[in-house]
Amino acid sequence: MSTPHNAAERGDFAKTVLMPGDPLRAQYIAQTYLQNARLVNNVRGIQGYTGTYEGTRVSVMASGMGMPSMAIYATELFRDYDVENIIRIGSAGAISEKLKLRDVVAAQGACTNSAFAQQYRLPGTFAPIADFTLLETAVAVARGMGVEMPVGNLVSTDNFYAADGRTAEWGKMGVLAVEMEAAALYCVAAQLGKRALALCSISDHLVTGEELSAEARQTTFTTMMEIALKTAAAMEGK
Repeated sequence: MSTPHNAAERGDFAKTVLMPGDPLRAQYIAQTYLQNARLVNNVRGIQGYTGTYEGTRVSVMASGMGMPSMAIYATELFRDYDVENIIRIGSAGAISEKLKLRDVVAAQGACTNSAFAQQYRLPGTFAPIADFTLLETAVAVARGMGVEMPVGNLVSTDNFYAADGRTAEWGKMGVLAVEMEAAALYCVAAQLGKRALALCSISDHLVTGEELSAEARQTTFTTMMEIALKTAAAMEGK
């Protein structure tokens, strides 16, 4: 079978898929961490691989950038390929003074300035949240690795270059960081009865002005990658 955006056959994807935004990061994870990794999709250069990690079958595929792109790939993976868990592994900009570059944060919830959830025609405002089992598992994995991983709200924005310059104001409500995909992923998972979690490494800081290079963002977020991979392995049978 195939979909408009995926040339894989049914069964090519594992139960759990890790989703970085960048196809090159997906390739890096597959080549670095997965045994017997096989390219199962490359439509539009959105690389998807399946292999094994610590004896557990795991897939990794890029989501592209932004909520519309994430929603396309998450929907097709959940709906058409029997995927049960998607773990977003991406970068985020800190808006909390408590965070520093390369910190890993887990999105318990995802605020947003997007109108994405309006399609569901709910009589109010939907609050996109992570699956608790995935979140609890990831927290336990991080703790076992000796990693202090903050858990809280992120804000998923449609505007990388915000014209009003007010993105950091979300920090007044305790929001940790800003990114561009988690809210849509959580909405799609809720709609389809699946599990989702977003883990993000801090790549830049809107308060201090610090930032990592593009190369560093692609290859040095190893702590986040390892937390996600170990979480995928721990989810086997859950």
